[in-house]
Amino acid sequence: MKLSRERSVLMFFDILLINLTLWLSFTVRFEGNIPLAYRNNWFYYTLLVTSLRMICFYVFGLYNSLWGYSSLPEMIQIIKAITASSLLIFVIDQIILDSSIPKSIHFISLVINILLIGGSRFAIRLRQEVLNAFENRRRKGRRVLIIGAGQAGALIIREMQQQSNPYLPVAILDDNYEKIKRYLHGVPVVGSIKQLPHTVKDYQIDEILVAIPSASKERLREIVVIAKETGLPIRIIPGLLASGNEKVTLAQVREVQIEDLLGREPVKLHVEEIAGYLKGERVLVTGAGGSIGSELCRQVARFEPECLFLLGRGENSIYQIDQELKEFFPALNKTPVIIDVRDRGRLEQFFREYQPTVVFHAAAHKHVPLMESVPDEAVKNNVFGTRNVAELSDRYGVKRFVMISTDKAVNPTSVMGATKRVAEMLIQLLARQSKTKFCAVRFGNVLGSRGSVIPLFQHQIAKGGPVTVTDPEMVRFFMTIPEAVSLVIQAGAMGEYGEIFILDMGEPVKIIDLARDLIRLSGFEPEKDIEIQICGIRPGEKLYEEILTSEEGTNATRHERIFVSKPNDLNPEQFWKDLTYLEKWVSTADRFKVVEKLYQMIPRYTPSERWYKHLIAATQEETGAALEVRIAQDNGRS
Repeated sequence: MKLSRERSVLMFFDILLINLTLWLSFTVRFEGNIPLAYRNNWFYYTLLVTSLRMICFYVFGLYNSLWGYSSLPEMIQIIKAITASSLLIFVIDQIILDSSIPKSIHFISLVINILLIGGSRFAIRLRQEVLNAFENRRRKGRRVLIIGAGQAGALIIREMQQQSNPYLPVAILDDNYEKIKRYLHGVPVVGSIKQLPHTVKDYQIDEILVAIPSASKERLREIVVIAKETGLPIRIIPGLLASGNEKVTLAQVREVQIEDLLGREPVKLHVEEIAGYLKGERVLVTGAGGSIGSELCRQVARFEPECLFLLGRGENSIYQIDQELKEFFPALNKTPVIIDVRDRGRLEQFFREYQPTVVFHAAAHKHVPLMESVPDEAVKNNVFGTRNVAELSDRYGVKRFVMISTDKAVNPTSVMGATKRVAEMLIQLLARQSKTKFCAVRFGNVLGSRGSVIPLFQHQIAKGGPVTVTDPEMVRFFMTIPEAVSLVIQAGAMGEYGEIFILDMGEPVKIIDLARDLIRLSGFEPEKDIEIQICGIRPGEKLYEEILTSEEGTNATRHERIFVSKPNDLNPEQFWKDLTYLEKWVSTADRFKVVEKLYQMIPRYTPSERWYKHLIAATQEETGAALEVRIAQDNGRS
């Protein structure tokens, strides 16, 4: 420990207080008349007590704290250090040296020491508080109104007061009437949240900070609507901090995002279960540069894998996640790998060389309208890319394989959804004959992903509108990327025999309501400042998404937010035969035949109008040919 001037001064005063404590202890015990025998040995006794206490103070870190900002944890350390040193002094004095000093002296000394040492530290804190208060009155900054007089609000106010920053907390609003007209770190609680517009004017507020991380999405939306009327910037403490496990800081405060208005309770993970299958393993993430794949990398990195492989075909996105992990997880052993999952030969070379033990397969084509026009490319990537990764996982002894699926695989109306359903079927069949534990995880839309509607709406709002919504009745399930990925990793711990896990997506959200909320968050009024236009459903889209087919149904799992579908009866022989034909049509780029084969493989697939017309025509031709054959056979028999 470097002995700075401040530490030296503090240690000097501690030595004085220790000696003062000893004198007061004897004075109290002997009512001011200390016997001569003790006075004659005073030097040796004070030397012993002072040395032992200072050693304990050092060991317990009393000279490592910034006492100008001390609080309860630092006071507890003082009590521990003094108690430990008192016990040590008692043992040496009474047992080893067999001293005649009364035992009560040790107890009296302990109490007085706590009072004097603790009081000295409190005096340092009090001096800092007075200086801060004086400085806060003098300094000018952005006048902030805090909404919420709870723990989060207290922490943020304290940080604003202690740091040199441009924020000056001047007033607090809270709906708990017991807190109104009281003070939180010197800042007055002036009223309820309904009084926000008047408070903004009365206190000349420049910015509003919502410090209620546990607020429900409905309550947060109400607060945001009231706050937006003032025209001032609004920032919040994210809801993920509501659990209280993290210390709230100014660095975590940010602008309100649409995810906050759609948020649900934070995901509770069974951390031990997850760590049990990730810690020390060689983890491969395909599609690692995508929105889901990159978040998988971030979260897997927390569980200390032996090595993390970042596999993707886009060099820029892989480079970005590689650099991010290097910054936030410097000790992580990771390897970026540029491979297209459709390249079987290159992929096998990777598996043979690096021997991954856990695979998260997130690589896929996801854009519904785009895939409608190129079904052969969708199949090539989503079906045969998945087959490559899955079969090689089986061949090279991967322990667990988790495929990212989608709710669009349920009763699909798009090529993309149909390809993901075939990929699910492939995983289910491989699981029957493999030692690898296969599973798929099915969930809906994720906010902030590259295929999400949010970036489109934000772009349209930035241009001044209009915001385009396909249908006023269209609804979707939504969850945040971190939430979805957390549940995917949790489901990976439960997969055994090709299960399809279904994530609890909460309540569906109307897309038009989402558009209105986003317009308001951007500081505009829907239909007044930014127009909303209905543009019609695009090819392959549904009005609403489904999580299960009517035949599947669900069973509960040991996690309250994850369900597992009941297994479907699949005909392995027919499936692999169909897959061979599908591969043939993909290789010849016969898109009509590709869709036709998907239609045959998935009974509940309803193709978009473009492909449906072709299928009807093909069916009629097939029926006519079959009729001619039957007539010819009848004529031959006659």
